[in-house]
Amino acid sequence: MRVMVMIKATPESEAGAMPDAALLAAMGQYNEALMKAGVLIGGEGLHPSRRGKRVRFSEGRALVIDGPFAETKELIAGFWIWQVASMDEALEWARRCPDPMPGEEAEFEIRPIFEAEDFGEEFTPEERAREARLRDALEARGR
Repeated sequence: MRVMVMIKATPESEAGAMPDAALLAAMGQYNEALMKAGVLIGGEGLHPSRRGKRVRFSEGRALVIDGPFAETKELIAGFWIWQVASMDEALEWARRCPDPMPGEEAEFEIRPIFEAEDFGEEFTPEERAREARLRDALEARGR
């Protein structure tokens, strides 16, 4: 199963505080362990929400809202995509992570990613073929 691991933002991450060399090294080692185990598919850190935008859809229209966004606990500071056998395995890996926000309370949210079979018969053979073509094109582009 694939999961998305979201690293929740903190007041310090929203202020733009960058990790020190020790944390960068520890996270680098952790990411290497994920990679060697075949777990890591991708992941990135995110800039503070002041550099972001939200798009809200209402009554068929898209409204753009500029950051920053007030509720830090609702924001993410980074993410990973992992390939794991189970949620228990994802939790094992999450527990091994170096503290991503030293001196602050840090939190991860781990959620399964939908797979094609989750959509049932509404996901027609034509749509499955389109999805496969898109994934192949993304892979060919190196993403």
